[in-house]
Amino acid sequence: MSGLGIEMSLRRRLTLSLLAILAMLSVNVGTHFWGSYARQQSMNTFRDSVSARQLALSIHEMIQDQRKQVLILATLKETTDDKLKDQDLQNAKNNIQEIAKRTQELGKLSVESLLFQYQKLWKSTQQLLPLWREFYLKYNDPEYNIQWLANESAERYRDTTAQLLVLESRQAFEAEQQANLIDATITLTDRITVIVFLASIFLTSTLGFFLIRYTNTSLKKLERGTQRIGSGDLNYRIPEIGKGELGQLAMAFNVMAGKLKDAIEQVNTAREDADLANQAKSQFLASVSHELRTPLNAIIGYSEMLHDVISEDNDIDKGQFAKDLQKIVISGRQLLELINDILDLSKIETGKMELHLEYFDSATLLNDTADSIQPLVQQKNNTLEVYLETPIPTMHSDSTKLRQILVNLLSNACKFTENGRIVLRANQSKDQSELLFEVEDNGIGMTEDQQLTVFEAFVQAELSTSKIYGGTGLGLALCRDYCELMGGVITVESAPKKGSIFRVRLPFNAQP
Repeated sequence: MSGLGIEMSLRRRLTLSLLAILAMLSVNVGTHFWGSYARQQSMNTFRDSVSARQLALSIHEMIQDQRKQVLILATLKETTDDKLKDQDLQNAKNNIQEIAKRTQELGKLSVESLLFQYQKLWKSTQQLLPLWREFYLKYNDPEYNIQWLANESAERYRDTTAQLLVLESRQAFEAEQQANLIDATITLTDRITVIVFLASIFLTSTLGFFLIRYTNTSLKKLERGTQRIGSGDLNYRIPEIGKGELGQLAMAFNVMAGKLKDAIEQVNTAREDADLANQAKSQFLASVSHELRTPLNAIIGYSEMLHDVISEDNDIDKGQFAKDLQKIVISGRQLLELINDILDLSKIETGKMELHLEYFDSATLLNDTADSIQPLVQQKNNTLEVYLETPIPTMHSDSTKLRQILVNLLSNACKFTENGRIVLRANQSKDQSELLFEVEDNGIGMTEDQQLTVFEAFVQAELSTSKIYGGTGLGLALCRDYCELMGGVITVESAPKKGSIFRVRLPFNAQP
């Protein structure tokens, strides 16, 4: 609230007001329920205290009656020889059992502060009642000294009566205390309810006043600003309102005005980007067209030449004929490899490329790859050296893709190296879980910027080297994708005019 020097958003102001009102209502409702609960608990304790006092009086009367009956029977036993009837004996036993039962009920009704006193009463009762029970059971026995048993129970009777009277007195006091507590709780809850009600009215009025003042001031600023911007004055900015929702709305209008002003520049920038994208596409299509046209021209040229030779009546030079056919085959394979590279890249980008896992001898595969690349090595008067750590364990991976990775790396090394040295190395990692390959050359090398993009597809199509050395830039991109597909990685280390080292790490056991 600005009037109180507190910077708050409209949402926070509304939330604060709502929470304050809810807090007051919660206190009011909580006080009501607390008072109801406290009154109910006090009332229950009061009822228990009253019931316990009444039960104690009842037990006291029953013990007195039972004591009188014992004294009468003891006197009759001395003056007469009358026997105790079975019915009277049963009634006496029932009375004693009823006293024990009611004494237990008294313990359940006693509050926690009186449990100690009740335990003393219970202990005294357990000493008295067995004596009375024995008195009735031995009454008809002429040899048993009934008078002694009656006298013996007298002391227990006095102790039990005394404990019962103390407990009865404390139960009465406890009932009075609970009644006073009920009255005090009712008075307290009534006072709290009135205070909270008055505080709620005051707080609601205060929060409403500041909220209305803040909202009215902010809306006026917004109204002036929207009128200016709506009339076309895009340089106008709404004054700062605050950090709340209305302040954010003012900032949004200001940003909108700035964006409208910059719209033409953004359109021009987008047009330039589109032109660059079209240019990059045209360059790639031109490069691919050139790469496709080269083997196609060779295939068509040699095919027409062979057709002319066959059409003539002269003898056919079989040796020359075979060489020309071989050139057609080589050009066809080059064309097929280029098309396969494009198709493989498309499969990888669409997630349709799959691994064909098999067990194979990696050393044999490396040697076969090195032999197959020899003609390309000799074209630029290069030498190829192969260093293999022995023995190299059998791999479980895709041998075709591994061979293509090595062929692409060796072909690149031959393409960018002349009268130089190319080295192929293979050895195990220290933990013997991966096979490490290195293809090193001392060719033209690469700059740091070129190394950052060398594994991107079509990147060579944008470089001037493509005009000299040819290629579409798909080979290294496929090497990277194949390595990742087989769970490995490929890296490069290079420097201009000092050559390059491509390193490939592949696990011995590729996961499907």
